[in-house]
Amino acid sequence: MTAGVLTAPVAIAVADDNDTDNVIPTPAGEAVQLDQEQLNTVALKRHASRHEARLEAKAERKAKAKKRAKKRAKLARKQGAQGAAAPQQQVAGATQTPGHLASIAACESGGNPSAVGGGGTYRGKYQFDQQTWSSVGGSGDPASAPEAEQDKRAAMLYSQRGASAWPVCGG
Repeated sequence: MTAGVLTAPVAIAVADDNDTDNVIPTPAGEAVQLDQEQLNTVALKRHASRHEARLEAKAERKAKAKKRAKKRAKLARKQGAQGAAAPQQQVAGATQTPGHLASIAACESGGNPSAVGGGGTYRGKYQFDQQTWSSVGGSGDPASAPEAEQDKRAAMLYSQRGASAWPVCGG
């Protein structure tokens, strides 16, 4: 008989009918043969572990996005404070937006009037949902409305509910 030294864990098990699907190596390298119920439990634990890791990664991405949005809002408020916080007016085809709304728009959509977010739920420069858009007299798709119209509806919403209408970017 020849003896040798193994340098890595090895799984060895004797299985009925050459069935090796239910052989699981243990950390110590021994092999354990499991019945179907035990295999299902192991599979569920692995699935739950991967699912939990995905949820943690998603939460981290969400927290980072919220942090970036707050930074953009702060920068927009600073830029709005440096510029004139004049009433909204049309200037040579461009919309002049009051500082507080400019910071909200910068945070919500990067100031893009045709932005679509939240899987299509939030639309336009101020990321209106359809119900809120309608509540301030808007019709159709907010992201298709002219920028001046979006600014007007956002000003109306701001006068009704203040910055609370934008829970992440309004603060």
